[in-house]
Amino acid sequence: MTSTDTTDTASDPRWARVLGRDKTADGAFWYSVATTGVYCRPSCASRGANPKNVVLHDTLEDAKATGFRPCKRCNPDGLSLDEANAAIIAKACRLIEQGDGAPSLTTLADAVELSASYFHRLFKRSTGLTPKAYAAGHRAGRVRAELIKDGSVTAAIYDAGFNSSGRFYEQATGMLGMTPTRYKAGGANEDIRFAVGQSSLGAILVASSAKGVVSILIGDDPNALAEDLQDRFPRARLIGGDQQYETYVAQVIGLIEAPNLGLDLPLDLRGTAFQERVWRALRDIPAGHTASYAEIAAKIGAPTSVRAVAGACAANNIAVAIPCHRVVRNNGTLSGYAWGVDRKRALIAREAAAA
Repeated sequence: MTSTDTTDTASDPRWARVLGRDKTADGAFWYSVATTGVYCRPSCASRGANPKNVVLHDTLEDAKATGFRPCKRCNPDGLSLDEANAAIIAKACRLIEQGDGAPSLTTLADAVELSASYFHRLFKRSTGLTPKAYAAGHRAGRVRAELIKDGSVTAAIYDAGFNSSGRFYEQATGMLGMTPTRYKAGGANEDIRFAVGQSSLGAILVASSAKGVVSILIGDDPNALAEDLQDRFPRARLIGGDQQYETYVAQVIGLIEAPNLGLDLPLDLRGTAFQERVWRALRDIPAGHTASYAEIAAKIGAPTSVRAVAGACAANNIAVAIPCHRVVRNNGTLSGYAWGVDRKRALIAREAAAA
């Protein structure tokens, strides 16, 4: 059977997904409405129809066979609005990443055939960044990649797309958290302060550079966490935190024990432009909620990059404050977690209870 009878529509579990305009149901089934003569995707934002006039279809071909026309609002034959927007953002991101310099807002908007103001709002809503900030993040990633290669700092600056070394040095410390020379030396002599505390999930280590928190690690053995930190920053100077710094640990522990309190620590993110986009999207997931890897990929304008999103989650060094524990598989089941699936389950349950 490829469609429901109209008398069965109201009792069909899929009808509830239509009423809820469930975007995750798009592509799983379609529905047609006899009174308007159209067929739609489940997430269609049109005014709700009487289920007596609705037939649910398992395939797009079955919906087309009704002889009805496709809904102009939800475009059931093509991309959904979210998918179309994601494709636009993905194209803009490619233009930014492939260019030697940062394209202007007008250039990007013209390339995707949108007004500059609408494109700017759409890009920020989708990625959490303005096009200018995204370009800066991508360029910072290129600089970091070039600096670790053989060659001079000057060569790295120009290979990363900067046309002026003077302009680069104006931004370098904010971009790298240290001078370019020190970064090229692997962070040699960089000061990393840290402290360890105890929570109901085990030991918590918080470490910070001058710019912000670089690591929040969770484990069973405080000494093992300190060794892990040393492995992550082999050339840095690790400094045990004083009593004032230990307030960072207390704040993180407070977030774990009482998620509804919230936390807004300054963070020193050290990843590629793509990873930082993912991490910012994770921070937008409210406590008590979860999102799938596919949903995060769509949110950042890279719907085909689900595996890369999973990789970015795995590369996250800042537990809880960058809540990669809130990301689950498409079917809602738990996936891996760097600090243990049991801790992930406990965090999700605790946040859901506090929401």
